[in-house]
Amino acid sequence: MLLFLFDYLSEFYSGLNVFRYLTLRIVMGALTSLIISLILGPYIITYLREKQFYQSIRDDGPLSHIDNKNKTPTMGGLLIITSIVISTFLWADLSNHYILLLLFGILSFGIIGFYDDYKKLVEGKSDGIKGRLKLFLQILSATLITIYLYLFMETGEISSVMPFLKNSSMYLGVLFIPWSIFILVGSSNAVNLTDGLDGLAILPCILIASAFVIFAYAHGNINISEYLIIPYVESSGEVAIFAASLVGAGLGFLWFNSYPAEIFMGDCGSLSLGSSLGLLAIILKQELAFAIMSGIFIAEVFSVIIQVTSFKLRNGKRVFKMAPLHHHYELSGLSEPKIIMRFWIITFILVLIALSTLKIR
Repeated sequence: MLLFLFDYLSEFYSGLNVFRYLTLRIVMGALTSLIISLILGPYIITYLREKQFYQSIRDDGPLSHIDNKNKTPTMGGLLIITSIVISTFLWADLSNHYILLLLFGILSFGIIGFYDDYKKLVEGKSDGIKGRLKLFLQILSATLITIYLYLFMETGEISSVMPFLKNSSMYLGVLFIPWSIFILVGSSNAVNLTDGLDGLAILPCILIASAFVIFAYAHGNINISEYLIIPYVESSGEVAIFAASLVGAGLGFLWFNSYPAEIFMGDCGSLSLGSSLGLLAIILKQELAFAIMSGIFIAEVFSVIIQVTSFKLRNGKRVFKMAPLHHHYELSGLSEPKIIMRFWIITFILVLIALSTLKIR
């Protein structure tokens, strides 16, 4: 929005042409979403407390959660989504189809998560809408996004970059549709499963989004993409503003979500963040680099799959003391802050490895 305004006003004052530069708008996007989240945060927390929108704690969870977290407001994802959307509207080019698709994605998955959170609060249970309905809504939203991308992309663009291999992309063809749906739904649920401790999920999201700012800038610049021998994705540089807005909003939310948390993001936040990261990966053809960066999220998912499979096939025997994985470490005696910090460090290392694929090939 401001881009169009400054573009018009630059006819009268040439100094405003500076806002045409993508790098400046990336920085402004991050700062704007950060400021918005820091300002709105206390008001949203107070409102949620007044309405008694408290986090529903699973009955079989760690006892410390029942004692310490049952009076913490949830649905903090509203703060994250609001900050990202406003900042993106202000600083991004709203005629860019990737930006519009990212806004649709974060809002559609956010609505699904909001509905799930609301059901939990109304019914006073730790599980909201039925699993099959929730999955159906996620697949529906992901399908709409994917079909649009498939129809819009040129044939040669329907591919995925192979990390560490020079001039190597995996052509997907019609498999792009199920591939992308799997990434969108999988990433949204993976972040949801990881969001079980104070700040555990949000900083990995921030770190991954920060990497996508770099990926987007590189893929969207024809000179840089040629130098790094990566595909040039026309108009994709603009999505760096969305990714930067996610970074700023995430940092603002972490201010209130760090241990001990004043607010939780809820499914509203986790589903929208996970799907946004997945969509950024698809747009930039960096799905495999995204998998590297998401090592913690993937480990959490597999811990649940292994636990459930073992319980069903081995007559109730469990591999972990509790799933997802972070609860296993809790029950093993590690303190919550130590688990969180170690998961953060692991994600930071994985993000650096993924970024190295830009040059090591």
